[in-house]
Amino acid sequence: MISAAEASVLDRNSEYLGVSTLQLMENAGRTVADLIAARFVAGNSVVVYSGVGRNGGDGMVAARHLAGRGFKVVLRLVGSTKAISDPIVRQNWVALKSMTTSVKIEECADSSVISSTVSDIVVDALLGTGAKGKPRQPILRAVQAINESGGFKLAVDVPTGVDSDTGDVLGEAVRANSTVTFHAMKQGLTRAREFCGEVCVVDIGIPPEASTYAGPGDIENVNVSRPALAHKGQYGQLLVIGGSETYTGAPALVALAASRTGTDLVFVASPERSANVVSSMSPNLISLKLSGDSLTPRHVQILRTHIERASAVAIGPGLGRTASTQFAVRRILTELRRLQKPVLVDADALRALGIMRKRIFHESTVLTPHANEFKAITGRSASTELGARSKEVKTAAQTGGGVILLKGNTDVISDGHRVRLSRTGNPGMTVGGTGDVLSGIVSGLLAQGIDGFRAAIAGAFVSGAAGDLAEEELGYHLTATDIIERIPKVMKDPMCHKPVLQKRFQ
Repeated sequence: MISAAEASVLDRNSEYLGVSTLQLMENAGRTVADLIAARFVAGNSVVVYSGVGRNGGDGMVAARHLAGRGFKVVLRLVGSTKAISDPIVRQNWVALKSMTTSVKIEECADSSVISSTVSDIVVDALLGTGAKGKPRQPILRAVQAINESGGFKLAVDVPTGVDSDTGDVLGEAVRANSTVTFHAMKQGLTRAREFCGEVCVVDIGIPPEASTYAGPGDIENVNVSRPALAHKGQYGQLLVIGGSETYTGAPALVALAASRTGTDLVFVASPERSANVVSSMSPNLISLKLSGDSLTPRHVQILRTHIERASAVAIGPGLGRTASTQFAVRRILTELRRLQKPVLVDADALRALGIMRKRIFHESTVLTPHANEFKAITGRSASTELGARSKEVKTAAQTGGGVILLKGNTDVISDGHRVRLSRTGNPGMTVGGTGDVLSGIVSGLLAQGIDGFRAAIAGAFVSGAAGDLAEEELGYHLTATDIIERIPKVMKDPMCHKPVLQKRFQ
C-alpha cells in the first residue's frame, strides 16, 4: 500500500525516467474504459463527473475511449474551465471538446445546475488521492448527484470525499460499487470499504525504477513550503559536532551543505583549532569552541544544552579516533537516544560504535558509512553485487535500528523494512569532502523535520545530482565546495538533473 505522497513521488519519478504524466493519464483513463467495457456493452449510457485536476483528466480520457467503443457518453465538468490550470489536463479537455458528436459535454461551474441523472454507469473522477478535507461546492453537489443517480457507480483512484491515506470521510463521500485505483493499493481504501465497493488495482505503466531509485519526486516530497510569517529557526537548528587538530574542514563542509539545503541555523561545535577554521570559512556559520585539540568526555556536559536546543545533530566528521574521543562520542549518542533526537552519525563517530549486535538507534537516526565503515559496524564486507548488498544493508538496519545509507557507486538506503537506491554522482566525486557534503544535506533535512528514511533518500539524490552538475561544468576538477554551490539548484528544480542513461542517447 502507498500513501498519497508516495503516489505523487512515483508520478514525478516516472516523468524523470521518460514516462510522461500525459502517458500515465492516458493509460489510467483507458484502463477505466477497459473495465467498464468488460462489464457492460456498447450502447449503455455513461455519465462521467470530472473535476478540473488530474483525476478529472483521467475521467476525460476514459470518456474519450468509451465514446470510441460505442457507449453513450456525457461528461460533466464540475468547476470552471478557467480553473483547469494543469496543461496536461487542459490538453485532454481540448481533445474532448473537439468530439462534438460522440460526447455530450456539460459545464457545471455552479452547483445549482448539477442534478442527479439516470444512467447505466456513473463515473466519479472528481478528486484524486491528494484531496483533503470536506468536499466544497460545486464538488459537494456532484457527490450528492452521483449518490442519488441510478446505475453502476465507478470511482477513479479513490471515491471523492474519502481521504486516501486515512480512509476518513469528512462530510459526504461517493458510495461507489467499484473503485479502480492505480499502481498500488492506497492506504485509506482498506478502511473505507463501504464507500469503495470492489477495489481493483491496475497497472498504468509506472516503471519499477520509479519506486526503486531516488528521483525528483523524492526531493519535492521533502521541500517544505514557507509561509510569509515564518520566523528564524522555524526551519531547523542543526548542531554539528566534529573536527580535531588534524581534520579542521570537515565539520564546516557539513554545516555549509546543511545551510544550502535550507536549514535556518547551523552551529558547529569543534575543538579550538578546527573552530577557528570554521569561523574563517563563512560568516553564515555559528562556531562553538571546545577547549583543547579534540573532543573529550569533559565536553559532553558543555554540549548537553546545545543538543537539547537543536532540532537535529550531526556527529562524526573529522573527530579523529583517539580512545578519549570515541568514549565521548558514545556518551553523546547515549544522550541523543535518551532525547530521541534526530541524528546523523558519520565518519569517525561510526568507528566508535563497534559492531552493532542489537537495536541501539531509533528511526530518526541516519548512519552514512562507506564500505570500510560498513564493515566496521557490521563485521563483514559489503557485497559488490547490488541485490546482495541491498539485503545486507536492510539486515544491518534491522539489527541496529535507524536508517543506513551505504555510500558507493550506487547508494543503498534502508530503514530495515524498505530499500531505496540512488545512482546520481560521478567519479569526480572521489575528491575529499564529498561525504561531508552528503552528511550536511541529510542532517539539514533532519533538522527541518524530515524523517530519516526520506531525508537519506533525498540527500543521496541531491548530493550526487549537484556533483553531476559540477562535473558537467568543471570536468573531474571539482571540489566539495563546488558541489555545495549547486545544492540550491537541485533542491529548487530537481528535474534539472538528467539520468545518466538518458544523457547517452541525447
